[in-house]
Amino acid sequence: MNEMISVLDKGYVRLTNVMGSDLSVVNSARVSYDKESTELSEKDARLIRFLAREGHTSPFRHATVQFEMYAPLMVARQHWKYVVGSDHTMDAWNESSRRYITEEPAFYIPQSNEWRQAPENSKQGSGDIVGGYLGKVATEALTEYIERGERLYSEAIESGICAEQARLFLPAYGMYVRYYWTASLQSVAHFLQQRLAHDSQVEIQEYAKAVKALAEPHFPVSIAELTK
Repeated sequence: MNEMISVLDKGYVRLTNVMGSDLSVVNSARVSYDKESTELSEKDARLIRFLAREGHTSPFRHATVQFEMYAPLMVARQHWKYVVGSDHTMDAWNESSRRYITEEPAFYIPQSNEWRQAPENSKQGSGDIVGGYLGKVATEALTEYIERGERLYSEAIESGICAEQARLFLPAYGMYVRYYWTASLQSVAHFLQQRLAHDSQVEIQEYAKAVKALAEPHFPVSIAELTK
């Protein structure tokens, strides 16, 4: 399995493994009555709708999805919040570490027409695109900042400083990190509900769209009902 969607300038979401289907949800719910379906019927779809509507979520935890994500650190740390304290939804997370690797770092750099204004009525989020001269200046300044950090990082490595400390020179928030996220269907749907919202940060919305596009063909009824 190697389904992948590109996100932002250098990122991606790759579907690496799937366990289960809509039928898994149905059969885990019906086991209490010692019943089992072999093909998904309209009656089964109605059961999924009932489970989602009434908040009977345990059957949705019998199906799991695994993704490989390549995202800026600011996105990865927002995403990480869905794993912390989520034992009931069965999440796992493993991330690349610059304690051990020194591969060429990659950074998210918005183009001049992608910078957004501060919101007028909120302390978080963003407003309309600024564009024009201000966007051009911001892109150039960020590029220069990253190039300086990369140069200092390389010099530190070459001088003999260990990788786990040399990484301090790398600008953090826009640096891409690679991680595996394995989650139950319920947890995936919870992430989608919140991060597909219009007031979610734009960058993580793009990752949520990719997650949904990759997961939905495998769980079309469940994803539709859980993300209403």
